[in-house]
Amino acid sequence: MDVQPHQTPPRWWSPLLSPGWFSFWRWTRRRIRVKHHHLLDIEIMGLENLKKCLDEKQGIMITPNHSCHADPSVLYWVADQLKTPFYFMAAWQIFMRANWFRLLILRHHGCFSVDRDGTDIRAFRKSVDILQNSPQPLVIFPEGEIYHINKSTTPFLDGPAAIALTAGKHAKRPISFVPCGIRYQYTTSPLEELLELMDRLEEQILWRPKRNLILRKRIYQFAEAILGLKETEYLGQTQTGTLPERIGALTESILKGLEKRYGIDGRASSLPERVKACRRYAIQLTENTDLSEQDHDAAKIDLDDLFVVTQLFSYPGTYVSAKPTIEDMAEVLDKFEEDVLKKSTATIRATRRAVIAFGNPIPVEPGKGGKSQIHALTEKLEKEVQALLDNIQME
Repeated sequence: MDVQPHQTPPRWWSPLLSPGWFSFWRWTRRRIRVKHHHLLDIEIMGLENLKKCLDEKQGIMITPNHSCHADPSVLYWVADQLKTPFYFMAAWQIFMRANWFRLLILRHHGCFSVDRDGTDIRAFRKSVDILQNSPQPLVIFPEGEIYHINKSTTPFLDGPAAIALTAGKHAKRPISFVPCGIRYQYTTSPLEELLELMDRLEEQILWRPKRNLILRKRIYQFAEAILGLKETEYLGQTQTGTLPERIGALTESILKGLEKRYGIDGRASSLPERVKACRRYAIQLTENTDLSEQDHDAAKIDLDDLFVVTQLFSYPGTYVSAKPTIEDMAEVLDKFEEDVLKKSTATIRATRRAVIAFGNPIPVEPGKGGKSQIHALTEKLEKEVQALLDNIQME
């Protein structure tokens, strides 16, 4: 996974969306989609569900899964077909790292920043305003992170549901979620490039490349070796059990230790929410000027440990264990390239196609927007997106 700086954002970046600018940058979108993401074909399913909401001038929040850095490009292509630009909520770190030219493109495409580790009032208010008043849909990725898991969702965060329910309280028009699932498939084989990457990964941990084994077994053995190193680092020795059991045990050991030290009860929360709560606390410590340098360093180590937890969570453990597709193996190797070889973004090694499916709209019912209602709506969204992914038949 891409290592992100975690701190209080230096500023908030607002969107500068307009149909004119969106049309002007069309050539840039195509270049990024084809040259950078190697996407040569995109199929849309269920577009009528989104068009219905647009025709009725509803407030619309599109909630896609987020398995790949190419996801925004796929959605931009849909926007081009509809001749309607979308707003996007995006992590503030993307804006901070961008040069002036890329920053201008992001804002002209309706992107605005959000602090995922804190309570970002400006991003929240902007999202509510878009849902209540804008003719353009708002896209929010409820998973928050990119986990490189193409066939299944990871737990959705509650933020999108909270935004929609708040907007619905005083909206003068209907507001709906449009669930969205995106899947990718290689159209040319990346196998030769994946084998070369596997060689480099094995050499990185001082192994001779195991070219006598099939790729699936090489990936699994490498995963066990890396996990053993982390177990020894955090627990003093390697553990027994299946790979998923060992990943889960190490994750819980690290996270429960941090929760205990911070006085956080995460028993009723998903793992991403637990990580977010601990990270928020650690960021406050790093920025507390009354604390010593030693305390600041300790908090920074905690942030590193939380990143390890997030990395572990992104590896299901069984993903390549039984009859994996080339896409399954490529996704795991993408994560290894980022986590072990420290590549900021995994390399796309062959041409691909994408299928994007839009589900039936989910009306936002008026209500108090309490925690139970927010959580129930979040669960419904997650199930709907997973159903869309399950129903996408790749060739």
